[in-house]
Formats: sequence, C-alpha cells, structure tokens
Amino acid sequence: MEEEKDESGRMMFRCIHCGCKIKLLFIQYSPGNIRLMKCGNCKVVADEYIECEIMILLIDLVMHKTKAYRHLLLNAPTLHPVDFRGILWKSAILYLLLDGYRNFLLKEDSSLSFNSISSSLICVKMLIDVLLVNFVFFCVLFLVATRILQTASAGATRYIDISLAIFASSYMRIFLVATMVWDFPSSVLYIIDMFVLSSNVVALKVVTESRMSRCIWVCCSAHAVKFLASFMMGG
Repeated sequence: MEEEKDESGRMMFRCIHCGCKIKLLFIQYSPGNIRLMKCGNCKVVADEYIECEIMILLIDLVMHKTKAYRHLLLNAPTLHPVDFRGILWKSAILYLLLDGYRNFLLKEDSSLSFNSISSSLICVKMLIDVLLVNFVFFCVLFLVATRILQTASAGATRYIDISLAIFASSYMRIFLVATMVWDFPSSVLYIIDMFVLSSNVVALKVVTESRMSRCIWVCCSAHAVKFLASFMMGG
C-alpha cells in the first residue's frame, strides 16, 4: 500500500488511539495477507478496525469511543475512496427525513388536531419548518465552530468535514423507524436527541482536534438554538 497524501502533501492517515499522523496503516503482502502497522508515537496498532467486523465498529460508535470515530471519519474515507459530494447529499437528505419524522411524531403525540387541514399542507409546512430549523442549526454551528474551535482544515473543506461529522454521528435517529412498529412515549424522542448531541460532540472533537469542553459548548449552543427555533415554529 503506497503512502497517501492530501493536496498539501500531508499524510492522510491517523492513529485512532492518539490521533498522530501516520504514513501507512497496513502493508499488504498478498490478497488477504496484511500486516497492521504500529503508531510511532503510542507504539500500538494504528487502526485495528481494518480487520474488525462492521458490527464491532458500530458497537464502539454507540459506546462513543473516540477511536471508532477517528476510523470512520479520518481513515475510512481514504481506505475506501468515495464520492464525497454524493455521500454529503445522501447524508443530508436522510438527516432531514429523520428529523422531519421526529417532528411528525411529536405533533402526532400532542393534542393538536389535523382533521381540518389537508395532509398535503401538513407535509409542506413540516418540510419548510425542518429546512429552516436545520438551516439555523448549521449556521450557528459553523459560526461558533469557526470562532472557538481549532480546525485542521480551512474554507469549504472544513465545513464539509464538520457537516459529514454531524450527519454521521446522528445515526441514532435511525431508531425512530422502530416507532413504526412499536409504540413509544414521546420521552424516548428526547432521549435519542440527547444521544445524538453527545455523539455530535465526539465527532466534532475528532474532525477539529479541539478540546472536548469547547466541542460540548459548540454543540450545545447549536442544538439549543435549534430547539428554540423549532419551538417558535410550533415543531
């Protein structure tokens, strides 16, 4: 496996344990025969997820392990080249759909009656509300992150990295689909929101390489503004 670098000539791989840059994650001798490389800084295998099942990675993501997010957000895109623009749009659409479904569940659980309004108008209004609320959310997130976080990249790349980190770390929203089969109290939606918030913090820390306390402040600020905007819109 050849050494891979970005456009500025920097090494793209990271040790998932200490975050230090590393030239190679593994050496391949033949198909299926590889040797994992050790980090020169912490002296352990730089990325053991290369040989792990996807389920182990998912469990560690649920456990909020920083090393799992480093593999997913920093090493995996280089190991498995993808169309970032396509991934970004698909992630954004899925994120908005799940966010819209969350708002629908909250409205359905409330005392509001939609009998006098056509279902099409309800869908249009909810779509507009979701778009506006998330526009405000990302504006606040980018603004605050730009001012107080130490980011490794600049310009459009920084915003793409942060966006992908937020989308990827909001995977817990997929459990909203379970409400189509089982009945849950509305409190479960807020528990999922708190889980998403904590996941966003870890992902933001990984892509910006900033202190945890600053990432907590950024995510809490953005989510608080999002909640306020949603409340003002009746969502």
